[in-house]
Amino acid sequence: MMKQNETAVMRAVAICHKPYLKPEEAMIYLNLGRTQLAEKCKEYGIFKNVNGYLKRQDLDLILSGAPSKYETAAKQIKIRF
Repeated sequence: MMKQNETAVMRAVAICHKPYLKPEEAMIYLNLGRTQLAEKCKEYGIFKNVNGYLKRQDLDLILSGAPSKYETAAKQIKIRF
């Protein structure tokens, strides 16, 4: 379990100009728990790279509140009978 001081320091580092974030830093950056982060990443199609880091530019999509690419694609489907 992280202490309050450690959380504050990690938040400051995560908000800096790092292009890639560790999953723990991404949880702090997005203010989500581990399972919530996993669900959001799955929903938006965001995956870890080979080294286990998440791209910050991709995480900004979650913060923007824009619909995921899957939601957008589902709205464009037209069913004809």
